[in-house]
Amino acid sequence: MSTEVDQGAAKRVITALAALLLTALTTTGTAWAADGGTPIPPSPGQRIANALRTSPVYVDEAYADAVPPSRQRQLADRIRRTGLPIKVVLTPLTKGDAFDGDSDLLAGTVRDRLPERRDLVLITSDGDFSDSLQGYEWPGDTHQARRAVAAAGFLDEMRDAGLADLTAKAVDLVAEGKGEQRYEEAMGDLGGSARPTQSGSGAADSGSGMTGWWLFIAVPALALTALATRAALLRSRRPSPAVPHVVFATARAADEARVRRRAEAEVLALGEATQAAEVAATPGLQQALDAYAAAGTILDRARGLPDLAGALALAQEGRDALTGSPGLPLCFFNPLHGRAALRTGWRPLGRRDRLDVAVCQECADALRNRRAPEVLPDTDEDGRRVPYFEVPAGRSAWAASGYGSLMSPSAVLARAR
Repeated sequence: MSTEVDQGAAKRVITALAALLLTALTTTGTAWAADGGTPIPPSPGQRIANALRTSPVYVDEAYADAVPPSRQRQLADRIRRTGLPIKVVLTPLTKGDAFDGDSDLLAGTVRDRLPERRDLVLITSDGDFSDSLQGYEWPGDTHQARRAVAAAGFLDEMRDAGLADLTAKAVDLVAEGKGEQRYEEAMGDLGGSARPTQSGSGAADSGSGMTGWWLFIAVPALALTALATRAALLRSRRPSPAVPHVVFATARAADEARVRRRAEAEVLALGEATQAAEVAATPGLQQALDAYAAAGTILDRARGLPDLAGALALAQEGRDALTGSPGLPLCFFNPLHGRAALRTGWRPLGRRDRLDVAVCQECADALRNRRAPEVLPDTDEDGRRVPYFEVPAGRSAWAASGYGSLMSPSAVLARAR
C-alpha cells in the first residue's frame, strides 16, 4: 500500500515539474532548431513580449539610468492599481534597428506577439525624440490613450521631468480616461490668446463674414507658430517631453525604402517563426508557410508601396496562422497604418452596395466625422494615381483582397496562379 502511495506521489511530482518546465519554455519563447541542439534566440519583439508577460513595464538597458529598477517597480505598481491593460515599453529606436526607428512598428510588433491580450494599451518610446512617448490602444479608443500620452508631454509640470516621471504621468492620464480633454487643454495653453473666446451662444458664428474668414486663417497659423516655438524649446532642453503624434504626422509619411526594410524584417521574422514551430502543435503551420512563401515572392518583385504593403499583409496573415488566434487584418484604406482596430460598413463612391472593411482607429474617426480617410494610392492603366482599391480587381491582388478585409491575400494570389 505504501509503495503505491509513494509511486502516486512521485508521479504527481514529476507531472508538476514537467508542467513547470513547459511553462518556462513557452514563457521565454526560446525555440530550438530542427537538429534539436541549437537554441534559436527570440526576436527583439518576442523578447519584449515575453518580458511583458511577467511585468507591465519593459525597460531596455540603455534606459536603466533614466528608469532604474526601483522606478520600474513603482511604475508597475502604479499600472496594477489602475486595473487597466497598460504595458510600457521603453527602448531606444534608431533607423536600421529591429523596428527601423519606428514606434508604430514597435507597438504593432509587440501587440502581435501578445495574441492573448484582446484589450491592450501600450506606452512606448518615440522614434523622433529619445525621451518622448507615444500611446497606442486596441481594439478601440476607450481610454483615449494616444491623446492622453501626447498631453503628458505638454503639461507645464512635465517641462523638466525625467523619463520615469513622464511615463508615470502618462499612465495617470490614461487611467483618468480624459485624454481628448487633457490634450485640448494643453494645446489651448500653447495657443494662448490665439484661441477664439465665446461670449455666449453662437458667439463664434456671429459678426461679419470677414471676421469668420479671418479666424479660419489666423487661428491655425498662430497655432502652428506656437507649435513650432514649443518644438524648438523641446529640442533645446534635456530631457525633452513627449511630442504629440499629430505634430510629426507628415514627417512620418511612409517612404518606399523605409517600408521595404520594415517588410523585409517582418517576412524574415515570420520565416524564423515557422522554422521554430512544431508541426503537431501548430495546426496553421502550412498556411503560415504558404503566406511566408507568397510574402517572399511579392517582396522580391515589389514595384512600389502597394506591393510592399502586400508583403506586410501576408506576413501578418502568416503570424496569425501560427498563433491560431487571428485578429483583424491591416487597415483597409491604408495597410501602412497597421492592424485594424474595428470593422465598419463603407460604401465606395458610385456604388450602392456597402462593404464590410477593417479600419484603423484614425480612419474610423475620419469616416465618423465625414472626412476622407488617408488612402494608399496605386497607378491605374492610364498611369493615374488612384486609391488602390479602384484598380480593377483582375489587375491587383490588393484591390481584390483589400489587404485582408475582403478575403485572404494569399488565397487571391493562389487563385491567380
